[in-house]
Amino acid sequence: MSSLYGAIEAGGTKFVCAVGTDLADLKTIQYIPTTNPGETIDKVIDFFKRQEKLAAIGIGSFGPVDLDTRSSSYGYITATPKPQWSHTDLVGIIGHALKIPVGFDTDVNAAALGEYYWGASQGLNNFIYLTIGTGIGGGGIINGKLMHGLVHPEMGHIRIPHDKQSDPYIGHCPFHGDCFEGLASGPAIEQRWGKRGEILSPDHPAWVLEAHYLALAITNFICTLSPQRVIIGGGVMEQKQMFPMLRYRVRQSLNNYIQAKEILEDIEHYIVPPKLGKQAGILGAIALAKESIKNS
Repeated sequence: MSSLYGAIEAGGTKFVCAVGTDLADLKTIQYIPTTNPGETIDKVIDFFKRQEKLAAIGIGSFGPVDLDTRSSSYGYITATPKPQWSHTDLVGIIGHALKIPVGFDTDVNAAALGEYYWGASQGLNNFIYLTIGTGIGGGGIINGKLMHGLVHPEMGHIRIPHDKQSDPYIGHCPFHGDCFEGLASGPAIEQRWGKRGEILSPDHPAWVLEAHYLALAITNFICTLSPQRVIIGGGVMEQKQMFPMLRYRVRQSLNNYIQAKEILEDIEHYIVPPKLGKQAGILGAIALAKESIKNS
């Protein structure tokens, strides 16, 4: 009988909690609103205490988070803009309550790991995963390992060219104004055009501008990280016209400089949506739980 694992996709709006073993066996799922840390984490712990015995639990969390296992604040959500959640010991509190190993990473790295186990990046050793929604996050795997370093990737906060004459919008990011997230996230679209993205028509000029900014960022990631595939999820990418527009503009931006057939001849299979769809994050948390057993 396979071991049963717990999974938490810790988001700024809700915590998704589940138990299961893999893609084909994802059992009970519960959605818990993200209120204050005490109330939310208590409900999460209560959910898992009512389940069968778990071998381990995985947490993919909004951030920033501390992933350095040598740090005194390992497992914490650190200085986050989410009210009341700065310096919350997510791993310590949950691990102590459930007394099982805990795998921990960013929400987007967790989604990347889910795609690595069961989705669009199976068999690859180098790829990136971006989510374009309420915020913009990025992660992935390099040489078979999740991206970690000084802290963790903050791909949403790179600086990209901003022509303020054609786009005078100042940007949404409270830290950087017109960084990638500040110009291309869902809230940036809504503030710039006065309507939520899902209300805008497919031929609205918002999407041409969005594809432009996404292509600039992805060109930078291709040139610096040389990923074997680029996977892009999030609510903004549910617009069907986005992927063809984006692929075209990435090739335009690269201008044949990267001589790889994946880009020159088969970009439809190079820049792709997540195969696991909206389940990438919670399945990635299952994968983090599995990894925690391997690494213990």
